[in-house]
Amino acid sequence: MSHRILPAVALLVVTVALTACGADRDDPQAAAPTPSVVVPPVEPSPTSDPDAVPTGDASPAAPATSSPAAPGNATARPTTAGPEAGGTTERRPPSPPPVVLPPRQAGAPTGREVVAAFRAAGLKAANARDRSIDCGPDGLGLGCSEIVTTDQVTVYVFPDESSADDLAERWSGAAYRSGTVVLNYLEAKTPPAERPRYEKVLDTLR
Repeated sequence: MSHRILPAVALLVVTVALTACGADRDDPQAAAPTPSVVVPPVEPSPTSDPDAVPTGDASPAAPATSSPAAPGNATARPTTAGPEAGGTTERRPPSPPPVVLPPRQAGAPTGREVVAAFRAAGLKAANARDRSIDCGPDGLGLGCSEIVTTDQVTVYVFPDESSADDLAERWSGAAYRSGTVVLNYLEAKTPPAERPRYEKVLDTLR
């Protein structure tokens, strides 16, 4: 009888083992445990938020733009410098009007003609120069029409005899008048003994 029970027990054990194996395959929870991996939480990036407002520090620098270079054969245009901001424009004073001298009397000799007559008579009249500007504008100064000075004598030509006589009296003792012409010796080097010779030549020109 023991020989019959032993195979039956062995069969029962095999059956139980097979049943257990099938149950383990059907139950997923009975499977071998898998190792768990702990993943640390990832903080969201500030740029990943669509609602995030970029700040000045986080904003990327704007790319530098360069203007296209001018062609090599282009000619540079000259620039005109304008007035500086806040500066003042330099204004030049107006040029003085030209001096208008009263005309000499018709038929009266000019200062150059008087000097030429002195030289023709053998008298000294060196370094002749025109100083008519000293007559004054529009005759408001000395009122003369012409002045020619030399190293020996100065010749004044006036527009009329009245004006010439007024100046001759003012320079009394150092002047001689003949018509509208006055000889002045104030700045001359002519000795008093030589003056009558100049005056005689002047009288011949009237």
